[in-house]
Amino acid sequence: MRLLFDENLSPRLVQLLGSEFPGSQHVRDLGLQAADDQAVWDHAASHGFVIVSKDSDFRQRSFVYGAPPKVVWIQVANCTTDDVAGLLRGARLQLSGFDEDPEAALLVLS
Repeated sequence: MRLLFDENLSPRLVQLLGSEFPGSQHVRDLGLQAADDQAVWDHAASHGFVIVSKDSDFRQRSFVYGAPPKVVWIQVANCTTDDVAGLLRGARLQLSGFDEDPEAALLVLS
């Protein structure tokens, strides 16, 4: 599973989670940092990424459009980058099942 981290998450997550989620990227590294949500959505869908965001806009898009791309919504208050990395590491099996489920479009982690 390749994750695409939205601009509201740290670019350091790519390095911190590189062994667990190889091939993951941050929107900044793809020239999409200032892009609108549709551009990020389209890129993720066409390149096989799962969007990871704290932005509820992507959650809403998953309700309206479904997958692809799939969306992981990080629903936590202010937290550190290490906290987010730990949350994703701890949910690795859940994320794997989510990725393999053809009907799933949204996974909420909190």
